[in-house]
Amino acid sequence: MENKPKLTVVKIGGNVIDSESALKAFLKDFAALNGYKILVHGGGKIATKIAEGLGITPVFHEGRRITDKPMLDVAVMTYAGLINKDITAQLQALQSNALGFTGADGNMILSEKRKNAAVDFGWVGDIVSVNHELVKVLLQQNVVPVFCAITHNGNGQLLNTNADTIASALAVACSNDFDVNLLYCFEKKGVLSNADDDDSIIKNLNFSKYSQLREEKVIHSGMLPKLENCYDALNKGVSAVYIGSPEMIKQNDTTCTQVSL
Repeated sequence: MENKPKLTVVKIGGNVIDSESALKAFLKDFAALNGYKILVHGGGKIATKIAEGLGITPVFHEGRRITDKPMLDVAVMTYAGLINKDITAQLQALQSNALGFTGADGNMILSEKRKNAAVDFGWVGDIVSVNHELVKVLLQQNVVPVFCAITHNGNGQLLNTNADTIASALAVACSNDFDVNLLYCFEKKGVLSNADDDDSIIKNLNFSKYSQLREEKVIHSGMLPKLENCYDALNKGVSAVYIGSPEMIKQNDTTCTQVSL
């Protein structure tokens, strides 16, 4: 059986994006990463700050943003404009030929407005399909796609979409053609067994251990949807999934959590 080329899909969020110096350091390491790669970014805190500056009060339900029309406008401006173009420009300065995308560009990621939720999250999209053929062509041209957390519904409507889910969907869509590693980088060193101890990293988290820790409420709130995306990716053909600090992309022995089935 022929060996598939390696592809690394990296999602960054949290304090990595909010801090200019942390982002700069991360992008330097990302640009140095060998092989094919895709970057996915969020930017919720910056969007919140810009919204408040415009007199728009962000609304959340159980940690998830409600995206009404004014908030969607802010999300598009912030994610697809400010953050995406800043990252793309910084990668170009590092001789990494980045190209920034929303899901609407090249019909890359098609979504539908979330239905049947107990709460109306507004203009929030759930992913329907990924244009993996176009992603493959770009990667083969040594382009580094940089995706923000905005998709579209095919009828002219942009939708705010969870960046963790976008990273997982891209990793899954590319797994037929590539040997895919999915990395979720954020401010912690991994999944923690004690939220108050940053060094209580769970090195390997298989599904039965995850289920047990979820029952015991050791793993809760924002980490739950992140891990759901991890297991979804592994079940659908992604080779390996890691959660940890941006240091882990240096491919050394930096401690992080490997998520496994």
